[in-house]
Amino acid sequence: MQAQAVNSPKERTYTLQFWLLCASSFLFFASFNIIIPELPDFLTNLGGEEYKGLIISLFTLTALISRPFSGKFTDNIGRIPVMILGALVCFLLGFIYPMITTVIGFFVLRLVHGFSTGFKPTGTVAYVADIVPLNRRGEAMGVSGMFGTFGMATGLGIGSLIKVYFSIDVLFYTSSALAILSILILIGMKETLPNPQRLKLSHLKIKSSEVIDRSVIDPCIVMFFTVFSLGIVLTIIPDFSEYLGIVNKGLFFAVFTVASVVVRVIAGKVSDRHGRERVLLVAALLYAAGMFVVGIADNTSVLLTGAVLFGLGTGMNSPTIFAWTADLCKDENRGKAMATVFIALEFGIMMGALLSGWVYANKTENFMITFWIGGFFAIIAFLFLLVKLIRKQRIN
Repeated sequence: MQAQAVNSPKERTYTLQFWLLCASSFLFFASFNIIIPELPDFLTNLGGEEYKGLIISLFTLTALISRPFSGKFTDNIGRIPVMILGALVCFLLGFIYPMITTVIGFFVLRLVHGFSTGFKPTGTVAYVADIVPLNRRGEAMGVSGMFGTFGMATGLGIGSLIKVYFSIDVLFYTSSALAILSILILIGMKETLPNPQRLKLSHLKIKSSEVIDRSVIDPCIVMFFTVFSLGIVLTIIPDFSEYLGIVNKGLFFAVFTVASVVVRVIAGKVSDRHGRERVLLVAALLYAAGMFVVGIADNTSVLLTGAVLFGLGTGMNSPTIFAWTADLCKDENRGKAMATVFIALEFGIMMGALLSGWVYANKTENFMITFWIGGFFAIIAFLFLLVKLIRKQRIN
């Protein structure tokens, strides 16, 4: 299948390949998210309570570093090999977590684990952009992202329950099982990269020009300032949930992810018709509102209200940014462009996790200011988009 051919408006938007890819994404995102709610306690039991901010930040650091490689591999050896490689890491590490007995060992494993998310999603979004018509790109990104988000919600929502009713080891093994299922679905799917190459040593050499696609800087800016909040949420919400007396630490994650699923396809369609920046403007406001509401939460109802607002912002933000990226980049650089935006995503999450761990410092009185910092970062994204829209209107 040629990448140039599949963008014809006459082609069906949702093929069997598309749905198989969605199923694989669901399983993959469930795989590495299922352990997140219990990792703070796991680290505490190892004696590393004061390093909770590193749980997410080290994971995203490796994902960030691996993005240029995943982009180059995606554009040279193919979308499917890159996806399989990323999921394979998740599968293997699920068996290693139960063997960890030291804080250093735990963080080494988190560094390696981040490699998986540096590869699988890059190949996925490039594959989606290959097989759907241009005029349905935002919608298709929304549908594909919906499955990934639903996988994240499922993982985050059931992780603590598996640990409570079974054990932490069973939780890690479940993560491995989900990862291998995501790989099995990919086997036999058609490669969409024209003339894929065999892996060579030259593919491991990254030039400075191969790291960043400058044509997608604007989506990167928006991505960084909005997902900063996600780094805070992933790091602090488990402790905040416990502080509010919520037994299932994945409840917030489940609610915000379900909210994001509901709005994803609609947001994608709206962005196809009315422009990416307008949708992202609303998304940034919802991110900010969600963080401000979570910051003042003193009971479960208020916390989950913030989760809904945050989820709506997430659901509008992600598919629209990836569709915007595909709009701006050249077809032959699609992997690099997607990897560039993922670099912004990982950097934003990493900085949000690091800063939140430092500001929170395991002191309950710091919860509010920690979440509000995320809200202010989202406001910066809103102002950036507002200025862009005003300038565009003046030019028109």
